[in-house]
Amino acid sequence: MEQRHITLGEFIIKKQTDFAYSTGELSRLMNSIRLAAKIVSQKVNQAGLVDISGSFGKENIQGEDQQKLDVFANDVFIQTLINREIVCGIASEENDDFICIPGRDKSYSNKYVLLMDPLDGSSNIDVNVSVGTIFSIYHRISPIGTPVTKEDFLQKGVNQVAAGYVIYGSSTMLVYTTGKGLNGFTLDPALGTFFLSHPDMKIKEEGYIYSINEGNYIQFPQGVKDYIKYCQAEGDNRPYTARYIGSLVADIHRNMLKGGIYIYPGSANRPEGKLRLLYECNPFAFIIEQAGGKASDGFRRIMEIEPTELHQRIPFFCGSKKMVTDAEACMQNAK
Repeated sequence: MEQRHITLGEFIIKKQTDFAYSTGELSRLMNSIRLAAKIVSQKVNQAGLVDISGSFGKENIQGEDQQKLDVFANDVFIQTLINREIVCGIASEENDDFICIPGRDKSYSNKYVLLMDPLDGSSNIDVNVSVGTIFSIYHRISPIGTPVTKEDFLQKGVNQVAAGYVIYGSSTMLVYTTGKGLNGFTLDPALGTFFLSHPDMKIKEEGYIYSINEGNYIQFPQGVKDYIKYCQAEGDNRPYTARYIGSLVADIHRNMLKGGIYIYPGSANRPEGKLRLLYECNPFAFIIEQAGGKASDGFRRIMEIEPTELHQRIPFFCGSKKMVTDAEACMQNAK
């Protein structure tokens, strides 16, 4: 007889035993993320049928045009977490500053903070390209019973308690880790339930895909140019195949399953790169390392970088371990 599928809710409860002194708070937090993801998934799938796609008419703190779905997803995740009184603070790529959440009794007693990119790649919605949500969870470091501070969010990636992403595409998947491996769950839209579909996810030591916007080649540092030439040269397992969607979650998800490297480097006109350390790079670094891969800024392990501001940007190299190591060697040799 075929084994019954494991739901995300069942999996979360089962994994509570991985944590000594667990109170169930992290499990409730993951269940809140699951609920918000289902609401956003439904709205994403309605794009083109209802007035939810296109520009919202405002810019976010990054100076980027907000899409209507950016605003919707941001509101859904924030309100779901506030209503369930699970976290004591939230930082979002769409907000200028962090949000302090006191709880109904004003106790500030919750112990987790959450950082997120509520809808990465939303400008691709109009052309039906996969988009996603990225999240990262930390223990607060300020005293319980007091309002959260910026220092609660400016923590190194190695301090993450959990991280994950949701990809909204031909199917909706939620992939997450609590530092005990990486697992993926696919939403059955008929039942409204996430089922374990990708247990113990692993990335190949060396893949065959490199993902970078080569249209910016002239602006890249020499080390990145050298690595691209290496990818295109004949050799063991080379030349690699170029694949670039322009939707971070979709690009990394594909490389996770097939093996590859994703690169968003610094450039002559943007030396710090485009991606945000706290909302994109740290969570994906945790995720990819749990799958056996590697994440770097070209010289340093991403999760060892000390954050200095909420919306800090850094160059990003992420994927199969050998490929990232080779890219780092090119960067080092070109210094």
